[in-house]
Amino acid sequence: QVQLVESGGGLVQAGGSLRLSCATSGLTFDMYSMGWFRQAPGKEREFIAFINWSGIRTYYPDSVKDRFTISRDNAKNTVYLQMNSLKPEDTAVYSCAVSKGRYDNTIRNDIGHYEYWGQGTQVAVSS
Repeated sequence: QVQLVESGGGLVQAGGSLRLSCATSGLTFDMYSMGWFRQAPGKEREFIAFINWSGIRTYYPDSVKDRFTISRDNAKNTVYLQMNSLKPEDTAVYSCAVSKGRYDNTIRNDIGHYEYWGQGTQVAVSS
């Protein structure tokens, strides 16, 4: 059974930083690319970061580029999201997800390409 558990969310002031973690189990982690998404109240789920299975390739949308960094530790079966210079509009529930397909190097920014999801962790940024 595949499980993803996010942690590290919380309340932070604008300009602050948080580091999210996503611990996985039940899969051969180093075979799969990973993504982070977020969903704010009343809005659709938004893609915010991708990392391929080896950790070499990453991708971000303009909304978080140069502020957020995705990384992974395949020995710990964990993917991370370092978030800097946080803004109130970053307030959302953040979730990690496992991409479909093994050893896939194609950038995946579409929800439909992700197979397993965590429950999410709340991030709130005050102004």
